[in-house]
Amino acid sequence: MAEAERSLVLWDIDRTLLYVGEIDRQVYREAFAEIVGRPAERLPARGTGVTMPLAIRSLLLHNGVPPSDVPQLLPRIVELLPQRLTGHEEDLREQGVVMPGALSALKAVHEQPYCVTTVVTGNLRPNALLKLEAFGLDAFLDTEIGGYSSDDEHRPALVAVAQKRAQAKLGATFTRSNTVIIGDSLEDVRTGVEGGASVIGIASGKTTARDLASAGADAVLDSLEDTERLLEEITTVTRSSAKK
Repeated sequence: MAEAERSLVLWDIDRTLLYVGEIDRQVYREAFAEIVGRPAERLPARGTGVTMPLAIRSLLLHNGVPPSDVPQLLPRIVELLPQRLTGHEEDLREQGVVMPGALSALKAVHEQPYCVTTVVTGNLRPNALLKLEAFGLDAFLDTEIGGYSSDDEHRPALVAVAQKRAQAKLGATFTRSNTVIIGDSLEDVRTGVEGGASVIGIASGKTTARDLASAGADAVLDSLEDTERLLEEITTVTRSSAKK
């Protein structure tokens, strides 16, 4: 297929491809206690899809840290999080799970000659790689061209980050017409709507299929188990976007 016909497929990670249970929250606890010097009483909400820097800002403010201290403490916690997650690598493999149908879906999309597969995620890049590598999912993704919260705390901005990296590496142009996000949260939908991508919502997280559709997802699947339908939807939404 010609370069111009390629589609950039941006996978969300948490609750779309895999689920690591309480490990992320434990890492927040450890990093907060180390940097602030006391336990956190309130932790970030589960399954929202917000970027880690924004989650950390919320963590600090909701645990009584003065706003004036946040600019100093936030980057220290951001720097510490990957170290703390590294200490839980064995826990990731033992407690984490690949979401139903995710491995087959990931392989199938990766094998399509017209699909360029990577991630757009609220995770910091080192954390994203640790999670993907724990389950061997990185083999089906070009993680060099992904968009991570290490790049920008504003998640919709990560679409352009991934598009530019893919263009620089592959020499193809990626715009809204040939970029699609696959994700489970309202943040995934917002990222596509505001950032410049179609969205295939997967109702595998805390957000219902109805809410994903209402938020603006171009298509919604109950899970990743119907690989054939997923491939059809990728083709459909990119063709539809190209006509707009």
